[in-house]
Amino acid sequence: MSLKHIDTLLVANRGEIACRVMRTASAMGLRTVAVHSAIDENARHVREADVAINLGGAKAAESYLLVDKLIAAAKASGAQAIHPGYGFLSENAGFARAIEQAGLIFLGPPASAIDAMGSKSAAKALMETAGVPLVPGYHGEAQDVETFRAAAARIGYPVLLKAAAGGGGKGMKVVEQESELAEALASAQREAQSSFGDSRMLVEKYVLKPRHVEIQVFADSHGNCLYLNERDCSIQRRHQKVVEEAPAPGLSPELRRAMGEAAVKAAQAIGYVGAGTVEFLLDSRGEFFFMEMNTRLQVEHPVTELITGLDLVAWQIQIARGEPLPITQDQVPLNGHAIEVRLYAEDPDNDFLPATGTLSLYREAKAGPGRRIDSGVAEGDEVSPFYDPMLGKLIAWGANREEARLRLLAMLKETCVGGVKTNLAFLHRVLAHPAFASAELDTGFIARHHEQLLPPVAELSDEFWQLAAEAMRQSSDNAVRTDDANSPWSQHSGLRLGLPAETDLHLSCQGQRQVVRLRHAAPSNIQLNGELLQVEHNGLRQQHLAIRRGDALFLHYAGELRCVQAVDPIAEAEASHQQQGGLTAPMNGSIVRVLVEPGQMVEAGTALVVLEAMKMEHSIRAPQAGTVSALYCSEGEMVSEGTVLVELADTEPA
Repeated sequence: MSLKHIDTLLVANRGEIACRVMRTASAMGLRTVAVHSAIDENARHVREADVAINLGGAKAAESYLLVDKLIAAAKASGAQAIHPGYGFLSENAGFARAIEQAGLIFLGPPASAIDAMGSKSAAKALMETAGVPLVPGYHGEAQDVETFRAAAARIGYPVLLKAAAGGGGKGMKVVEQESELAEALASAQREAQSSFGDSRMLVEKYVLKPRHVEIQVFADSHGNCLYLNERDCSIQRRHQKVVEEAPAPGLSPELRRAMGEAAVKAAQAIGYVGAGTVEFLLDSRGEFFFMEMNTRLQVEHPVTELITGLDLVAWQIQIARGEPLPITQDQVPLNGHAIEVRLYAEDPDNDFLPATGTLSLYREAKAGPGRRIDSGVAEGDEVSPFYDPMLGKLIAWGANREEARLRLLAMLKETCVGGVKTNLAFLHRVLAHPAFASAELDTGFIARHHEQLLPPVAELSDEFWQLAAEAMRQSSDNAVRTDDANSPWSQHSGLRLGLPAETDLHLSCQGQRQVVRLRHAAPSNIQLNGELLQVEHNGLRQQHLAIRRGDALFLHYAGELRCVQAVDPIAEAEASHQQQGGLTAPMNGSIVRVLVEPGQMVEAGTALVVLEAMKMEHSIRAPQAGTVSALYCSEGEMVSEGTVLVELADTEPA
C-alpha cells in the first residue's frame, strides 16, 4: 500500500490545541494552516501558523463549525489533511465524511467509527452487546421529557443527563429530583445543540464516589491496535476535568491489563483507526464500567506522552499517511509519573463561572526537564465569551508521583495571570492538599474538600497592605508635571509645609479596601528591585514578586498572586450615584432565553434569564420572592459583564 502524501496540514480548531498540533507538524517539516473567526484574527494560533484563513463570524456556529468553509479553506491553502483538534467538529461523522468526499485526509478515525462510538448512546449499546458492564441508564432514540422522566424514575435519582454527541462537560446536568428534570433537560439540550450541533441526550445513574480512569488507544490501518497505559482524571468541576495524571495511582498491573485489553477490543470491534480514548468508571472494589469512547485526541494527552516518551500528534500524522504503528504492545514504555492541570479563565469563588477580559499580565513558568506548558494565549490577548475558557495546561513529570506533584506546584507558583480571574490559586490548593498528595482520588474530591479548596476570602493583613502600598509607590512614575522639573508639585513626595512628608494611598484588593499612610522621609525596610519586593526584618530577608501593569499591581503574597488597585474615592463616589440597580450579567455573553415578563410575580430561586457564555448556560435567578419591575434584555442580544438585565421589586405585604 502506497503512503498518502501530506506536506500541508490545516488545523480546524483554535487555542492551545491548535498551537500544540502545529508545533509537531512544523517539527515534521509540514506547512501549517490556521483558521479563525473574525474576533480571533490576532489570536496566538493564528500568529504561529504559516498561513491563516478568516472564516468570519464570532460564535463557533458562525465560524469553526461551518464544514463547507473549513473544506474550502483547506483547498484554498493547498492542505491535503485536516486535524480537528478536540471539541468543535472533532467527533462529527458528517465532517469526517465531507473531508473524505472532498479528497482530503481526516486526522481521525473513519466516519463509521465516529458513528459507532462518537454517539454515547450507540457506544453503550455496542458495549452492552459485547458484554462490557455498563452503568444503568437510558440511551434510546426517544427524546421527549416524559421518556426521560420514566427512565429516571426507573434508574433512581440522582441521575446524570449527558449529550449523546459531546464531551467536556457541555450538555451535562446532575438532576437530584424529579421536579428539576424538565428544566435541566431543556438546558442540556440547548447546550448540546450549541456546542456540537446535536441536541440528543442520554441519562444514566449518577454513581457516587467513582474514579474516572481512561485508556489511551491507538490503531493503524493495518489492523494493529494497542493501548498506551491509562490516565486518572477524577478531579473535576462542572463535570469537566481539572487535574489529570498518568499512570492512575494504585492500579495493579492486572487491572491495567484488563482495562487496556477491554479498550482495545472495543476499538477493534468498530474498525478504529487513529487516536482514541475509552473512558471507564472505576469503583473501590476494582470493578470498572464503560462510560464512553472519545474518538479524538484528548486534552490530557500530554501526561501519556511524558510517561511514554511518544509524540501522539506525530503518530496521528504517520497513521493518516498509512504507516503502521511504530511499536507493539509489549514495547509500550511506562516511565515515571506525570500530572497536568488545566488553567482556566474562571471564578472558583462563584461556582467556577467563566471569566472574560484582557490578559493584562500573562507569564508562564519556565520550561525545562520535566516541565511542559501547552498554551494558546499571550499577554495582551482577549478572552472572549464565545469559546471554552481554557488558557492552557501545565504538565510536570517526575520519577515518581511526589516528584511530579512538587515540580508542578513550583510551576504554578511561577505562573502569573492578571486582567481576568483564573483558577490558578485553586489549582495550587488542590495539588497541595494532603488528600491529593496521598492519592485519595474520586470525582467527589472537590465537593468533599470544599472548605479547604474554596475557602472564604480572608481579611488581608496589615502587612499585606503595607507591602502593597510601598510596591505601588516605588513602582509609580513620580513625575506629575513635565513643564517645570523644579516645581515642588512635580513629585509625589508627600510634601507638607511644617509637617512630616506623608502620602495616603487608597487601595482595593479582592473586594477589600484600605487606606495606607506612607512616611516618605523614614528609612524603609521594603525595597522594590525590578519586580522583586525585598523585605528585611530582624536580619531575615524575604522576596515577593511585584509586577506593575498600568494602574494595577500584581503582588504575590501568602501563596497567591493578588491584584491591587489604587482607588480615587472622589471619582468612585460620583460614579456610585449614576449606577442602576437590578440583577446584572455575571460575564459577557448572549441572552438565549427570557423566562419572565414585567409584572410577573416570582419565587426565590426562579430562573429569570438564561445567559450563554463560553459554550455553557448560566441561569440568572431571583435572590428572593418579588415582582419583575423591568426587563432590559431580549433573546439573542449580546450583553457585557455588569449590564443590568432584570429589576426585581419586593412583593408588597398582604
